[in-house]
Amino acid sequence: MSSSSSSIPDLPKPLDLPLSETDLAKINAYLSNLTPEDILRWGIEYLPNLYQTTAFGLTGLVAIDMLSKITSSPPPLIFLDTLYHFKETYELVEEVKQRYRVPVHVFKPEGCDTVEDFEKLHGEKYWETDEGDYDFVVKVEPAQRAYKAFNVQSVITGRRASQGGARASLQPLEVDKTGLLKLNPLFAWNFSMVEWYIKSNNVPRNKLLDQGYRSVGDWHSTSKVAEGQDERAGRWAGKDKTECGLHEDYFKMKAKAKAQQAQATSASEAAPSVGIKA
Repeated sequence: MSSSSSSIPDLPKPLDLPLSETDLAKINAYLSNLTPEDILRWGIEYLPNLYQTTAFGLTGLVAIDMLSKITSSPPPLIFLDTLYHFKETYELVEEVKQRYRVPVHVFKPEGCDTVEDFEKLHGEKYWETDEGDYDFVVKVEPAQRAYKAFNVQSVITGRRASQGGARASLQPLEVDKTGLLKLNPLFAWNFSMVEWYIKSNNVPRNKLLDQGYRSVGDWHSTSKVAEGQDERAGRWAGKDKTECGLHEDYFKMKAKAKAQQAQATSASEAAPSVGIKA
């Protein structure tokens, strides 16, 4: 993809929201021909209240590094701490803070600071009990809380079409069901291109990537990848699942979570109390 100027005629800076389908199509046709760096430049210029959501995966790290070279005040980072990340991931977060000096806003599951807090509320291995609601509780709800706290209207993501699954038809810019704009600057890059950039620019990376992992999430749903396997084969291995919930329909997930909470409350209230007979 060739570099180009960062302007699109007839669009305000920043964009007016909500964005029409016509303007979205026009923007994507334009961005599809740009380099990731120029997509990021365009995003800084056009996208309102822009932040970067990241789990500090390789593509997100590439974007962080590129942004550090594009602007002296890159978009702040939002890190969703599920409480179940590998220790190597937490070490990487600290390394990125030191290297790039960019604000990192950490959001955890509501009412929880530790794994112990979380398991008191939801039980042990909640991802096995209800994987969908687990995703909502540890990522989707904290993300919405972060967006509300900072009035976030646009985010930079690390997703790429080459990761397959629901991402195969990824466009440079998306609008989700809540109206949030999602910029995917490296949408057209494959894993080899990402690795090349990381090595060429000495970008900090997760130490687990040297141990057979290629995509790192929670420790309980991440495994090593065999030679020749897809890079995300180690995420939710053996399950028909390609997304963590963060990029799924928020309203459906919220409705399901509310229904389950109501059902649990009803069951608790209906349970007979155990007393001591006189």
